[in-house]
Amino acid sequence: MNPSHERFIPMSRPEMDRLGWDVLDVLLVSGDAYVDHPAFGTALLARLLESHGYRVGIVAQPRWDGLEDVTRLGRPRLFAGVGAGALDSMLAHYTAFRKKRKEDAYSPGGRAGLRPNRACIVYANLVKRAFPGLPVVLGGIEASLRRVSHYDFWSDRVRRSILLDSKADLLIYGMAERAVVETADRLADAAAEGRTDETVLRGIPGTVFAGSVEDVPEGAPLVELPSHEDILRLPEKLMEATPAMEMQVHGRVSWAFQRSGDRTVMVAPPAEPLSTEEMDQLYALPFQRLPHPDYREPIPAAAMIQSSITSHRGCGGGCSFCSLALHQGRRVQSRSRESILSEVKRMSASPEFKGGISDVGGPTANLWAARCVEEGPCKRRSCLYPRVCPKLAVDLEAGVELLRAVAGVPGVKHVRVASGLRFDLALRNPPALRGFIHEFVGGQLKLAPEHVVDSILDLMRKPGVALFEKFLDLFYEESKRAGKEQYVVPYFMSAFPGCREEDMKELGHWLSRRNWRPRQVQCFIPTPGTVASAMYYAEIDPKGHPIHVAKSDAERLRQHHILLPKESSSTEERTSDKERTSSRGKSHFRKETSARTGAPAQKKTSSGERTLRTAGPVRAVQGRTKSRSESSRTPRRRGGGGGRTK
Repeated sequence: MNPSHERFIPMSRPEMDRLGWDVLDVLLVSGDAYVDHPAFGTALLARLLESHGYRVGIVAQPRWDGLEDVTRLGRPRLFAGVGAGALDSMLAHYTAFRKKRKEDAYSPGGRAGLRPNRACIVYANLVKRAFPGLPVVLGGIEASLRRVSHYDFWSDRVRRSILLDSKADLLIYGMAERAVVETADRLADAAAEGRTDETVLRGIPGTVFAGSVEDVPEGAPLVELPSHEDILRLPEKLMEATPAMEMQVHGRVSWAFQRSGDRTVMVAPPAEPLSTEEMDQLYALPFQRLPHPDYREPIPAAAMIQSSITSHRGCGGGCSFCSLALHQGRRVQSRSRESILSEVKRMSASPEFKGGISDVGGPTANLWAARCVEEGPCKRRSCLYPRVCPKLAVDLEAGVELLRAVAGVPGVKHVRVASGLRFDLALRNPPALRGFIHEFVGGQLKLAPEHVVDSILDLMRKPGVALFEKFLDLFYEESKRAGKEQYVVPYFMSAFPGCREEDMKELGHWLSRRNWRPRQVQCFIPTPGTVASAMYYAEIDPKGHPIHVAKSDAERLRQHHILLPKESSSTEERTSDKERTSSRGKSHFRKETSARTGAPAQKKTSSGERTLRTAGPVRAVQGRTKSRSESSRTPRRRGGGGGRTK
């Protein structure tokens, strides 16, 4: 099959008929609308499978009160892949204070309610009912972060692996390119040989299945996680299991297993990161970069990423509240300069192109082409905390030169970077940072200091406030030297595990001394799978020491309103936060929706996992700071990711 640049992945029978297809090989079911752009995980995997010769169809946001939507393309020959979308569906539906979100950037018209709560479970059961005996494979960030026992903020309890709750046959965690192709290949081979052995899908790197320790190759490293029942009995066991899973991902060689009742959840080692050549091939696939033409209303997230370029994926930051390292991985996978420039040239040739590139980046803008100079096991949980690892090689000047090359493409009028950057890393190369500030900030620079109290920053795995202050001084100085009025947009967080009201007051005083007045602040939401969520649930730090945790809504609101007084916000929704899934703080569960019209939504970041939170930008004027009431609502767009700017 030769993929055509003139068509979309089929979503209807007439589209299949035009292609001469009687049956699909693979059906992908997604909680997001179908936008044929590499920032959307469903489109990316569909195009990849198509390039390997498989006939793929998409059912986007099916109704869950019947089987008509799921069955409209017919029974696929090999398997159905199921995902909740760019965000965990519960995070997509509820704010930090148990309010239903009113918008969904990944749905037509931004309408809420077009996906169910716990979408992976609901969709998997729909497919099981529609196509008995068909293998069902879970993927995406909701499945990835819930692959073993995890604290679920919305029900305020520890839930078992979503693989077991959904009754799926396989779960792919992390970035799924290698695993989804191997899954299709194995099932195609088995079909050709007439085999239906349930072990066909066992052992694929980057997957989870129900099996036994006998499935582990002889001699392979094996990690036993505390059982689901042990975690239910002893909350501190979740703090034992979560860092163990984190290291299983970072180490890249170990298997893990967890007993849950009479079942055993087996976690194969993660798939190998894609090489630069493979990344280039992936982004060269024939994406239309547009929503499917069947949609009659605009999809907000599609418009927001239309003029952006993904340069890399993965993040070495390892922030304790962020899902990026657990989902995309700590190893940064970068596209080549040539691949990025080629995409810019294709964009600039489009009649719709307005001349502006809104972003060139990834989870963190200044980690493009970052690599570890040592291959092999690493025991660090972060490449950047407590200080930048000497084995992390990053050519920051090459990153600025890439931006200059993008700006030099005919038809490009200006280039901005919206991904944010690691200020601790940027400070290591003042000339590169100077060029970045002078040429590519575009008026606002997003940074995520998160807090200013060093003990809280340590729990977050974030650099100390002294480095942030040093960066601010340099930013103001260089903005003035460039003759530009530029702003820092800082992100801060309330009610993080370990944070008390006096810590929030200290942050408030720090802001007041600089005349910063936040308009939106993130209240911590313990999203599944992160170390910070384990801290929240167990009320201990990673070393087992007791910590204070604001768990009641009353205390969470008190902390929140120290930075954002009640009179400054008319609704609680304005105070919620994505990226982040960090989940990428949420509050307790609300009655879960069972009807299509009852699922609320949010303004989200496509990477995943959290809602956008903004603070009043800081104006650099003659070396002083001046507040201005503005906010930036550009969503992050890293396909399948969930994390947030560092």
